[in-house]
Amino acid sequence: MRTIITFIMFVAAAYAAMAQNGTQDRKLSKKERKLMEARIDSALNAEAVQAINDTAFTIEADKVEFKRGYTAHVTASTNFVAVSGSNAIVQVAFNVPVSGFNGLGGITLEGIVTGYKISSDKKGNTYVRLNVSGKGISAQLFISLWKDANKATVSIQPNFNSNKLTLSGMLWKPERSNIFKGTTF
Repeated sequence: MRTIITFIMFVAAAYAAMAQNGTQDRKLSKKERKLMEARIDSALNAEAVQAINDTAFTIEADKVEFKRGYTAHVTASTNFVAVSGSNAIVQVAFNVPVSGFNGLGGITLEGIVTGYKISSDKKGNTYVRLNVSGKGISAQLFISLWKDANKATVSIQPNFNSNKLTLSGMLWKPERSNIFKGTTF
């Protein structure tokens, strides 16, 4: 964790030093921009993997894909999966004029996490499989964190029906996330 923060601070300091050396008039070349973005993405990925290992993360989704392939762009602060130790919150809130169960146009469910398993592939992608059981939910969640970024998808497969949802967005540590929880079910 400290290494990641130190690395990000180093990149920022190097950029600031370059700007002070009279190169502020010169824009970064495409290669320099891509290299800087790759380093930042790598640091964000390392932080996201650490959050998964600590069982403390939030996936803020900006896109939802429904069972039959229909997709909708949604607000990341109200569409999320948050895991904190043995507890999880799954919330979806669609941009509709109806208030829904949670007051935001969707549903908010809280539950207990069981069967938390982490794996990775040869390419460096990280996968998490977990079950969430609560008053209004019993579902399997399949999370994919892509290599060299904090971009993630989470497939939510309810155990009582076949209304699968897939959320896509960014995986953050809880203190970096910006979520708004609605009324729970």
